[in-house]
Amino acid sequence: MTTVLTRSPFARTWVRDPWSSQLAAAAEGPVPAADVYREGEDLVARLDLPGVDPADDVTVEVEGRKLVVRGERKDQRSEESEGRRISEVRFGSFRRVVTLPKTVDGDAVRASYDAGVLTVTVPGVFAGTTPQRIEVTTAA
Repeated sequence: MTTVLTRSPFARTWVRDPWSSQLAAAAEGPVPAADVYREGEDLVARLDLPGVDPADDVTVEVEGRKLVVRGERKDQRSEESEGRRISEVRFGSFRRVVTLPKTVDGDAVRASYDAGVLTVTVPGVFAGTTPQRIEVTTAA
């Protein structure tokens, strides 16, 4: 896994990106862009998957504390093409893993695909994670 560092807007230092430990990508193959965020008590993961058939080529699974999205973007080009070609589109298998704060029931996870974007919602995964304030006492 790669640690992502970003420039702190308040200091002249680099800080560790808190989502880098939440989101992992496979080392080989295409890596779909992902946006993972908290929406209330839910975790929402949006992955850019243009040109992918979600019914046949995408699998969404919950493995313990991990949300795993895997699939394949198939090359639809004809092999009869001739001449030079410049291609920035990557084809092949992909796998993205999002570490969840706690285990969840896989039956509650929802996934939808619209306009090339896969949206996975894990409801209630942040429920009960609000910090509890502890009173600090002083010695007399």
